[in-house]
Amino acid sequence: MVAQSDVARHDAVVLFPVCGDLPEHEAVVHADIARRLADLMDVPFGGVYDARQYGGKHCYVVPSGTLIGPAAKEWLGVSAQSDLFGGYAGHAFIPTKAITHRLVGPHAERPAGWSEAFTEQVGPAVLPGYTAFCLADLKEAAQRLLDDGTAVRLKPVLATAGRGQVCLAQLGDLDAALQNQDLARLAECGMVLETHLDQIITYSVGQVRLPGGLVASYIGTQCLTQDNHGEAVYGGSRLQFARGDYRALLQLPLNSECRQVVELARRYDAAADTCYPEFFASRRNYDVAAGVDGKGRRQVGVLEQSWRIGGASRAEIAALEILAADPDCHTLQAETLELFGPDAVAPSHAIETYAGEDPDLGLIRKYVMVEAYGNKQ
Repeated sequence: MVAQSDVARHDAVVLFPVCGDLPEHEAVVHADIARRLADLMDVPFGGVYDARQYGGKHCYVVPSGTLIGPAAKEWLGVSAQSDLFGGYAGHAFIPTKAITHRLVGPHAERPAGWSEAFTEQVGPAVLPGYTAFCLADLKEAAQRLLDDGTAVRLKPVLATAGRGQVCLAQLGDLDAALQNQDLARLAECGMVLETHLDQIITYSVGQVRLPGGLVASYIGTQCLTQDNHGEAVYGGSRLQFARGDYRALLQLPLNSECRQVVELARRYDAAADTCYPEFFASRRNYDVAAGVDGKGRRQVGVLEQSWRIGGASRAEIAALEILAADPDCHTLQAETLELFGPDAVAPSHAIETYAGEDPDLGLIRKYVMVEAYGNKQ
């Protein structure tokens, strides 16, 4: 249980679907996380938000995505990071990978609210790349990156788990790739072009903050797995947690690359707070890639942010539960695992959090594993 003496006590923890119906496998896990948050905060779990029941009350909201715009914030009574598990942004493009990269120049198309200062501040922390909001800018960006002699990765900004990305070896590949992309929302959402890396490791760096002051920060690595269609997708995260902020995380015995990864994520995180002042988040997660480009150069950079409940959140909650229950625990490991198809076998100590048949993905099972270690100080 986490004390809430520093903030007004909430009446309930509620789920809030940001856009349409969630797939069952996500809805089940989100509900489990919300119930556990309610237990941690010692307030009732109220299910899905219902304005007739909770309108005018002070709820702690677990939205399925980042809350966008003042209307949503006011409707739910969310005013700060202590009121939600996730984040809030003033414009729809801000919580997507679109903000990670600069535009091709001052002539480039851009949405209202775009921050040039942000892309300048995060430039040293990200991979070579561009964001474009029209076809002309997209083609100019592709040409510039390809002229460097390396392959380029095309990334639709609304896709998750690595789906929909295409590797381009030459400019002619772009037209073919765009045949399978949703260009109708290009002006609104943008599209990313980024240097393609081989021998890649994808790190996760993040922080979760609960009302009452409990904070946990982490670094770990993601794994890929094959889904039921044979596509390589996100398969889980193995995370090392420290009680406290990123400074506490850096007190752990991390290797030099992990320290670099944490510092890059911290730079991105700080730039978001500075350059998008309306933004706030209690759940902050950053994907950081390390790999080799087409010229054999080692590249390390932040790929994107997640200011919403995500694939690693079940591990985050498991870590918070242990830290809340044991004040002497200062570090632990927690891991999520996603398996597709009937033949994949989970470790014997894994706790199943979901098993079912998704209409689009087929059979999927999700697990969490926790191990406290070296935690007495």
